[in-house]
Amino acid sequence: MKRYILSFGSILFALFSLSGCVSTYMPNVPNTPMFTEKGELSAGGHVTPKGNISFNTAYAITDHFAAMLNGSMLNSERSKRDFRHNLLEIGGGYFTTFGPDQNRILEVYGGIGGGSSDRTKKEEDSKGVMTYTRYEANFSKYFVQVNFSSKRKKSLHLFNRDFPLNYGTALRTSYINMNKYLVNGEVEAEEDNIFFEPIFYTRLALNPAVQLQYTSGANFGLKNRETLTAGYSVFSLGVVVNVGGFARNK
Repeated sequence: MKRYILSFGSILFALFSLSGCVSTYMPNVPNTPMFTEKGELSAGGHVTPKGNISFNTAYAITDHFAAMLNGSMLNSERSKRDFRHNLLEIGGGYFTTFGPDQNRILEVYGGIGGGSSDRTKKEEDSKGVMTYTRYEANFSKYFVQVNFSSKRKKSLHLFNRDFPLNYGTALRTSYINMNKYLVNGEVEAEEDNIFFEPIFYTRLALNPAVQLQYTSGANFGLKNRETLTAGYSVFSLGVVVNVGGFARNK
């Protein structure tokens, strides 16, 4: 048990001590509903060290097809920089189970979305005069992702209870294309980029429906861009609620 506590403490320290550069695009936490059958509903909320809040919802329409709605928002005001970011996306795709106990899950999803970014950079000269540079952008998004998950292979024994641990990974590729870019109100050249966003997550089941999730991941920009760069990775803590199907019956 001590080993688990030390590992979790290390994760928390790394999670809340991370810092990164500023980019127009900030990735949200990918939706990983881990569906097994028709009628399941998944909803989750996650927060990153930067204060970016992601929400994910999904519903299994049939035994192999699901629809989803995802989004994120950030409103940060600091002494050297203000940053606001909003993103909304919809999608759908295919899921199936496999393995001896049918507790391994493969999901393939795709979707579209859009968002906005508003950054204000603050600089103070030697005389104490403050200057402001404002960057405004609107963008569209297209994404595809493949999720691989495993349910309840191990448990964490804590406080005389066993908490099942679920594991998974999501490999997501996103195409982001600006449709407006202004610097101090002046029109600037728009950019696009392709981001490869692999993430890994661990869920600790508090009960059959509610799970805590730790997510870690990376973000790679496949094109060399000046402002639409891979400035942020995905590190978050969150809560996921799954009802119906597997969560209900197991």
